[in-house]
Amino acid sequence: LFRSAAEAGPHDILKLYNPKGNIINICPGLEPNSPASCYRLEVVAADCNSEPLGAELAGALGFDLSSMEKRYFLSDLGSWLMAATGANVLICPRLQGLEKKVLFAAGETPAVVLEMKKQVDCFREKLEVSSSCCFLTSDLNLWFDVGLVDWFQSVEHLSWLGFYKDLSEGTHQPSPFYHKRSLHKTREEVEHVRQKVLQMSSLEVSEELRQYLKTPTFDNWQWEDAEIMVLLQVMFTDLDFISSFNIEPEALQHFLFEVYRRYNNIPFHNFQHCFCVTQMMYGLIWLTDLRNKLENIDLLTMMTSAVCHDLDHTGYNNAYQINARTELALRYNDISPLENHHCAVAFQILQRRESNIFRNLSSDQYKRIREGIIKCILATDMTRHNEILHKFKSVLPAFDFTNKEHKDLLMMILIKVSDISNEARPLEVAGPWLDCLLQEFFNQSDVEKLEGLPVSPFMDRDKVTKPSSQIGFIRFVLLPLFMELAGLFPCLEQHIIDPVRKALDYYTEMDRALDREQPKTAARTRAEPEQNPVNQRRRDGPA
Repeated sequence: LFRSAAEAGPHDILKLYNPKGNIINICPGLEPNSPASCYRLEVVAADCNSEPLGAELAGALGFDLSSMEKRYFLSDLGSWLMAATGANVLICPRLQGLEKKVLFAAGETPAVVLEMKKQVDCFREKLEVSSSCCFLTSDLNLWFDVGLVDWFQSVEHLSWLGFYKDLSEGTHQPSPFYHKRSLHKTREEVEHVRQKVLQMSSLEVSEELRQYLKTPTFDNWQWEDAEIMVLLQVMFTDLDFISSFNIEPEALQHFLFEVYRRYNNIPFHNFQHCFCVTQMMYGLIWLTDLRNKLENIDLLTMMTSAVCHDLDHTGYNNAYQINARTELALRYNDISPLENHHCAVAFQILQRRESNIFRNLSSDQYKRIREGIIKCILATDMTRHNEILHKFKSVLPAFDFTNKEHKDLLMMILIKVSDISNEARPLEVAGPWLDCLLQEFFNQSDVEKLEGLPVSPFMDRDKVTKPSSQIGFIRFVLLPLFMELAGLFPCLEQHIIDPVRKALDYYTEMDRALDREQPKTAARTRAEPEQNPVNQRRRDGPA
């Protein structure tokens, strides 16, 4: 909801401030506000190199609507700012004025605009007959429920303009993300983050934040990359790694800078994902009291493995690497090419003295950690999932924390759980991650189709929906894995298993709703073929 309000993408970073100017957590439990006590929402980091949106509408109108919107927005900036701070009445003139400018410039109303206007009229009717008054500004793509802001009670300013930004994201178009940024981080990107981290190095992290960092409910979307690097340092410090292994703070900082640099600009397997996996691992260590069950060197191995587990991922999985006969597949003989590469990049970083956090360890300690990191990262290859889970189940009845084989299996299970734990998080955190994952999957399947390679059914944008992508995965992969771990640590039932069950219920109901909606959509399509721009496009062929 807030991401839509700010017109932010899944990779933009949002922060919410209360009337006192303090950062607060974006969650369903927000206190109701009023015109006199407004929240302030900020996009603190965004991709400014995006391509013009609404390509289809631009073609129909004969000009770029996003450019006109920006010009009109700048000329009426004062009114917009007042609207953003609670004076919603000022949003209406801005939208109405922009509508008039667009239609005047177009000369006549294109069919695509008529279709959008019809959708808005239909939606307005639903709102007006609803027993619970809601409010939407399509200009900001923002919903307000009456319980959150009860002074918004008008639907007069609903506008078709709110739909134009979605037109370029049609079902059959490759993800635009890959055309916005270079795959690898630029020197400027890394230096910018480095300077921000250095500026924050003297800041104290509150005890409240330290405790929140230990929970599976932690919301990564509220934190910038520089802040995430500071939080990673906090984790290593609070687990006593700095003192126990004589890790020099400068080496840890250099190590994290290099890790950040080697995570690529892709939708899912990026630095934010690295942080989420590491933070979940950190939370599991505290929740299960592993500090009193495993040696500190094992905890260091698991945390470092989590940080490095997807280094230099390019957004294409092992199946693609093997089928496309990429350099990685050839180098590693089709055996876990990505995971082997992630390990190799990790130890390339650790090979450099300035970023080697293990440089003060003994040879035996280093050998043990290297062996453990390789085992953990290679365990994240999902083709080995059943093999590893079966071995863990076989030792579970007589699990011994002093047995090396048992400990190795536990460490592999823990990183596997952490790696695929998004659905154990609150929906407002997990939802954007699913969008990112599907974006990456769909891009791969588009490329596979273009190259004539086998397409994984769960990645095909023509066959996959959000619920269909999750129901089987949760039921047959997540829950069995999480339940086996909870067999050893019963406390995890409430922390990770209950949320996953709720997620399964949520996607099951969504799937049913989609099934109910499909016959209605098909009936409308048959009844009005000429007015449907999508059908028209299919008849005419690709533009």
